[in-house]
Amino acid sequence: MSTMPENAYAEADLASRLAAIGARTVHVGVVDPEGEFRDKQVSADKALKLGAKGYPFCEVLYFWDIAEATFRDAAFVDRPAALMPETVRRYPFADDAAVVIADFTGDFGRRSPRNLCARLIAEAADLGFDVLSAFEFEFFLFAETAETMRAKNWRDLSFFAQGNRTYSLQTAALHGGLIDGLVSTMDTLGIALDAVHTELGPGCLEAPLTYAVGMKAPDDAVLFKNFARAYFARQGLTAGFMSKLSPSLSGQSGHLHVSLRDRAGNPAFADPAAPDGLGRTARHFVGGLVKLMPELLVLCASTVNAYKRLVPGAWAPTAANWGVQNRTAAVRVINDEPAATRVEFRVPSADTNPYLALALCLGAGLHGIRNEIEPPPGSAENFYAATPAPEAVFPRDLGAAADRLAASAAARAIFGADFVDGYVEGRRVEYDAYQRHVSEWELRRYLGIV
Repeated sequence: MSTMPENAYAEADLASRLAAIGARTVHVGVVDPEGEFRDKQVSADKALKLGAKGYPFCEVLYFWDIAEATFRDAAFVDRPAALMPETVRRYPFADDAAVVIADFTGDFGRRSPRNLCARLIAEAADLGFDVLSAFEFEFFLFAETAETMRAKNWRDLSFFAQGNRTYSLQTAALHGGLIDGLVSTMDTLGIALDAVHTELGPGCLEAPLTYAVGMKAPDDAVLFKNFARAYFARQGLTAGFMSKLSPSLSGQSGHLHVSLRDRAGNPAFADPAAPDGLGRTARHFVGGLVKLMPELLVLCASTVNAYKRLVPGAWAPTAANWGVQNRTAAVRVINDEPAATRVEFRVPSADTNPYLALALCLGAGLHGIRNEIEPPPGSAENFYAATPAPEAVFPRDLGAAADRLAASAAARAIFGADFVDGYVEGRRVEYDAYQRHVSEWELRRYLGIV
């Protein structure tokens, strides 16, 4: 039996992966609570030293808001972090360069969405399951740069492909090179796209990612959003993943597909002899997800803007419900074939942090499996037009959703008090900033009238 220290194994693994790429420089990124890849470019030699000795990184990522305004009076010390050798990928915008994800370790690491997601995937493994998942993102493209948007004060922005229509051959024909460039960028990163197509609205695209096992799927999703923004910025465009851009435009979704396989590789959600082909594991997973979804909602709807999408008439769920092949449900069960039987969690929007959306889905679903929670009857009805049970209704805004998570005994049992308290603090800061803001809508509606 080898006595090689664990960090030496990690160092050797990192070295071999960087060597396979021929990397001379490495982009090391810690993903913050908003899902942003916080990048530092270092030499390959420096990356190897960080891999061996650890990667001190500033704790401020958990004590400032999305606008980088701090909400804690602190010294903002460096906290121990580690590079994850298994996350090494080619960097798409330079030769001889690599990307690697790092994250906080130890007690401070309990705040991390990525660490939380990884722990829940490990808990699924303890129950005998591999987790397969995939995200699909809708986003708008603007014929704007960061500078022109600021100059316009984010008003009257010019959309890219203004004549775009859903599944538009014309947009694909006109801008195929741009789309090919996105696919190539993701291919370099090892991110497979199931498709790319236009969606409803000017400059609107959708990119469903190909499913992956374990942590690769949420890592793919995080890197997709970050590097898609970077790719389009290099083309003089801006990609926007906001949940709801305008009352006149559809919301932007970040739907999540999840399935489980047993240790023999068999689909754990399928039972051809059961109604709708759904086995006990699938029913209990759905039961836990439907039961806990309202109190865990803030994990996948983490911005003020996300709740502008989760309203009646906006083609998005407003309550916890489910149905087989029902696109109006919060949880759509897809059962076309046993091997691909899965749940589609349709609540997350495009601005979701993928680690937290998957953590919500897994945490609630595994809770349902452990406790054998039977879901309410599934339905093929139009849930958008239905009156939901009071306990199924979602919180209406970020503040109420943060309060629900803070008060949830299930959340504290599943995710841990350290994570819940730290995350809730950040969401309340975001909501308080919104509450102090006076919008253009309010000025137009009330000034000179009341």
